[in-house]
Amino acid sequence: MRAAVRVGWALARHEARLMASLALWLARRTHGVREGTAFGYARGEKAMMSGIAFVCVVETVAMSVLLADWPTLHAVVLFLDVYTVVVVIALYAAFAVRPHVVGPDRLRVRRAVHVDLRIPRERIASVRRELRMTHAEADGELNLAVGSRTTVTVELAEPVAHRSFFGRTRDVRVLRFHADDADGLVRALTAAAPGPADHAVP
Repeated sequence: MRAAVRVGWALARHEARLMASLALWLARRTHGVREGTAFGYARGEKAMMSGIAFVCVVETVAMSVLLADWPTLHAVVLFLDVYTVVVVIALYAAFAVRPHVVGPDRLRVRRAVHVDLRIPRERIASVRRELRMTHAEADGELNLAVGSRTTVTVELAEPVAHRSFFGRTRDVRVLRFHADDADGLVRALTAAAPGPADHAVP
């Protein structure tokens, strides 16, 4: 029972954050970027999300025609179809309004509303631009691919805790993620501050 309640709260929180992201996107605002320099990653998701939204719209029209003779069922299915389109758009909005942030004391890595990992700069051992198209699961590694690729690799001197969507926590020592301007992010993070023991981040 507790597990079901926990999952229910996680889903409700997810939906609320998606809708909040949609509101920010419509208002042309971003979330959590006052603390530093923002680096987007939504460009790689735009084509795929647009394709999914188009398919959902086509399905909505088709189902409206097929269920025209069953008004009650038509209304229910129409609501679900329209809500699905809104969720798809909101998901893209979450990618757009929640960028990575390089701040004076930490790196904040995000992926829509699903991941928000804050890494103190003193724990960063190295950061580099590294294009990867395949990612094998490994203990202590977190891969946040966009369009099946990551472009930045961060290795940590000390692990940071990552909390998953359903609340599971694990330690992360190697983080790979995508940034549209990977070179700029690496430069900003390298120049932001010294790494562990006052040595420059490689």
